[in-house]
Amino acid sequence: MSGYPRPRTVAANPVRALAAVAGARTKGDDTVEVTGITHDSASVRPGDLYAGLPGAQRHGAQFAQRAVEAGAVAVLTDPAGAALVPSGVPAIVVDDARAVLGEVASTVYGHPTARLKVIGITGTAGKTSTAYLVESGLAAAGLRTAMVGTVETRIPDLVVESLRTTPEATDLHALFAAALEQGAGAAVMEVSSHALTYGRVGGVRFEVGAWTNFGLDHLDFHTDVDDYFAAKARLFDGRCRVEILNVDDPAVRRLVKPGRLTYSVAGDTAGEEATWRAVDITADGFAQRFTALGPDGIVLPAGVSMPGGHNVSNALLAIACLVAAGVDPATAAAGVAACKGVPGRLELVDAPGPVLGVVDYAHKPDAIVAALAALRTLGRGRLICVIGAGGDRDRGKRPFMGEAAARGADIVVVTDDNPRTEDPATVRAAVRRGAEAVDGPTVLEIPGRHEAIVDAVGLAQPGDVVALLGKGHERGQETAEGITPFDDRIELAQALTKRFAGVGA
Repeated sequence: MSGYPRPRTVAANPVRALAAVAGARTKGDDTVEVTGITHDSASVRPGDLYAGLPGAQRHGAQFAQRAVEAGAVAVLTDPAGAALVPSGVPAIVVDDARAVLGEVASTVYGHPTARLKVIGITGTAGKTSTAYLVESGLAAAGLRTAMVGTVETRIPDLVVESLRTTPEATDLHALFAAALEQGAGAAVMEVSSHALTYGRVGGVRFEVGAWTNFGLDHLDFHTDVDDYFAAKARLFDGRCRVEILNVDDPAVRRLVKPGRLTYSVAGDTAGEEATWRAVDITADGFAQRFTALGPDGIVLPAGVSMPGGHNVSNALLAIACLVAAGVDPATAAAGVAACKGVPGRLELVDAPGPVLGVVDYAHKPDAIVAALAALRTLGRGRLICVIGAGGDRDRGKRPFMGEAAARGADIVVVTDDNPRTEDPATVRAAVRRGAEAVDGPTVLEIPGRHEAIVDAVGLAQPGDVVALLGKGHERGQETAEGITPFDDRIELAQALTKRFAGVGA
């Protein structure tokens, strides 16, 4: 079952009206009324329209009988699926059912995003951090907010563990409708390339759409880098009232055109022309302060509670998104600065002693570079990086991850991330190969993430920084045997406490 909430009250829509939205033909009684929609046969409720979509291995319409037995009153599917719909059950038949699913779901739930300020954020890295910063700004403006992202999915009165970065369209529109019922006035969401490829944000009306950066990722899913870029660019196909782009990234800069807003922290030739700029950036312990310059002469004292140039960029983007959505600029900047941190994103663990322990979700080469560059400024001594790579995923980036870690750290401990069904030693070897190609740092391979963390802390001396990269907020480790409890933050805090308890900072 999906686990996502639905609204308590839904106005009925006849099948014929939904077919008109889909530009589809109908089979059977098109006066039957629909009061919900789902793509998951295990989540069907009485009155639902069941979306039987083609899958990689089986067609969803194969489960139409199960859906009908659970209370589905009609089926949305394609011509191949139509033949699998039980006799006598009304069907909406369209060539590409997934392409129309979002608009149909939006109609079923009363077009909720027409009544919410929805801010969508895409990019290879920084989506989660920016989303949390935006949410903090919305709260400062007095808005109840829904959050949809990698760490969690949240509406004002309910938190749901995210099954994926962006839910399927049926769940997403139900979630937004439920958020409205609970008094939400705004929503901030991460928009993944998978979601844009599969149409999961179909039917969503975005007040603001933003792009953080572009790097190497998901090439196990996309055919190549150009396909990955094109997928993300779909967010900027006219579905957003305001579009904001990072001109510090040459790839993203290609999309700049009149009417689109831009932002920059670099201050180079392109950045000098940006709509929003960050200047006078200074460190403030683990946090940073800067001045945000915006359109119409806006000058704002601003800050962010995390280190690194990439987090100044994320904070500047959050302010730009908030102002574009109608939040008072001073309130926006104050709200962003007030955010106390983001789960698993340069998160400082609570442990005694003279060594800083930090956990970050970085599992892409560019993100690893950014995280380690940020941490390099914090310690008085060495930077020790513990890193692995996910099994069964994107094998090509593994050496680049190792190389990025070796270029940024003094000691690289290669270990296991989420090996899934793959041989952990094979995954480690690819990461280690990239790390050992860089002259200078010490490279160690230690099987077992727990053992690697303990050994990395054992190597640390006063003034050092120990950084665990890759898993961030995750609370489990996925192996061939399944998912077992494992939290980098807990593991690192325990290792540091055991070693340094009673030792002064």
